[in-house]
Amino acid sequence: MTIWDDIATERLGIADVLEGLTDAQWQTPSLCGKWTVRELAGHLVVPFHTSMPSFVVAMLKARGSFHRANDSLAKAQSKRPTADLIADLRANATSHFTPPRQGPLAPLTDSLVHGQDLRIPLGINDPRDPEVWLQSLDFLVTPAARGSFTRAELPPVEFVATDLDWHVGAGPQVSGPAYAIALALTTRAAALERLSGAGIDDLTRWLG
Repeated sequence: MTIWDDIATERLGIADVLEGLTDAQWQTPSLCGKWTVRELAGHLVVPFHTSMPSFVVAMLKARGSFHRANDSLAKAQSKRPTADLIADLRANATSHFTPPRQGPLAPLTDSLVHGQDLRIPLGINDPRDPEVWLQSLDFLVTPAARGSFTRAELPPVEFVATDLDWHVGAGPQVSGPAYAIALALTTRAAALERLSGAGIDDLTRWLG
């Protein structure tokens, strides 16, 4: 399998989760900022409908703020019918879109993390092999991920995955499952209750 196959698998898996939700569950707060599950689903289909000129317009309206532009585009897409959002994810599962100056590890990581942003608050178990996170963990600690997925500086701790042969960093140790480390690196405070170790206080301060 290629990385594009992995991306398609993640998108289809998210579509499967969304397809089984009630109307109330679509309004559940996700782990991603202030977005609901519906708004997060809107974000996931934005790349399939946003050309570079339209993104520039969104940036101008947002006065140069990527986060405000991203938010407005996601919320606009989220107003579409539920069935359309699900069908869109399925139809574009094999899309080779990548953000400017980033390769396929960006959409793979985006899909993996957002999949947890949906599943965790909905109490949906993710039984997959932790190996699916390995490439994304490696990506999240590279300069390419700084500023978009994580912060400019990594937290002053050593992360150790308990379900993979993976560790990174220097400082007091923080250990836990691979997905929780990925959530921490992408600044989800919900990761803290899934991690442990002498570096938890340092990580908490980094998360702010």
